[in-house]
Amino acid sequence: MTQTLQTILVTGAEGFIGSHLVEMLVGQGRTVRAMALYNSFGSFGWLDTIAPETRSKIELIMGDVRDPFSVREAMRGCDAVMHLAALIAIPYSYNAPSSYIDTNVMGTMNVVQAARDLGIKKVVHISTSEVYGTAQIVPIPETHPLVGQSPYSASKIGADQIAYSYYCSFGTPVATARPFNTYGPRQSMRAVIPTMILQALSGKGEIMLGALSPTRDFNFVCDTAAGMIAILDDERSVGQTINIGSGHEISIGDTVKLISELTGKKLDVKQDDARLRPALSEVERLCCDNSKIQSLLGWKPAHTGIDGLKRGLTASIEWFSDAHNRSHYHDVHRYVV
Repeated sequence: MTQTLQTILVTGAEGFIGSHLVEMLVGQGRTVRAMALYNSFGSFGWLDTIAPETRSKIELIMGDVRDPFSVREAMRGCDAVMHLAALIAIPYSYNAPSSYIDTNVMGTMNVVQAARDLGIKKVVHISTSEVYGTAQIVPIPETHPLVGQSPYSASKIGADQIAYSYYCSFGTPVATARPFNTYGPRQSMRAVIPTMILQALSGKGEIMLGALSPTRDFNFVCDTAAGMIAILDDERSVGQTINIGSGHEISIGDTVKLISELTGKKLDVKQDDARLRPALSEVERLCCDNSKIQSLLGWKPAHTGIDGLKRGLTASIEWFSDAHNRSHYHDVHRYVV
């Protein structure tokens, strides 16, 4: 039931997860067309930082998933598309909600419509565990109710339903990957783990965070990318929504303690009100039921449990400890001296 699709378009390829996914696909000998959001700087984001021998094998193009013509031309000649392009910052979704509808919902419709018109063999649409809202069932299965507790999560629910509707209505070979919280090298400082690590490395002994009680299922980025590829390559994933997660739940507060242990830095946590979500918008608990991806596709993450989390965090700390890597962050001086 497996198939190795050779020519792959990756939308949102310039981002944190997208750049790791592109590297992994190239490493498997595939032909990768990497689509980044057009900008006047000619920047391909994190793809500008990867090894030259890998970058030389990638077809780099600029476009915008909000434009159907841009999407269609990017997809032309490809076997499959892995659709990661999205607005993902939850705090910004409170300020600019309509932009999330434009990019996440309309962008996804442009992708699946182009895939339908061009006869693309596989579409892997990337969702998020945020669509579940606070867990009503633990661990969270794919059948869990969808609850839009932020404009971001609501837009991703809409995108997921658009993708699924094209499978039901037109037979478009769509699979939806639903990763839980991903962390690792290259992650934005808007995310909690890079924020913890960089503040720990500052040596100030004080760390500014939002709520400490929510729990998350943290997944090392290489596992998330590998799970997406497993969904890409197996025909049994068509028409399915599949979680990617470790099944290990840890609170933000306990994650601070773990990073303190791994860095050898004593951390005094202070509340940063700017990082607090509105009360009804906070997702209090996320823990993945990954039994479906294991039983259907025979895939499981390499980093599991507390030991797996420690290994992934150690690799992340080593990466963020490198001054060259930190130089790619324009506001790193807020955390590291």
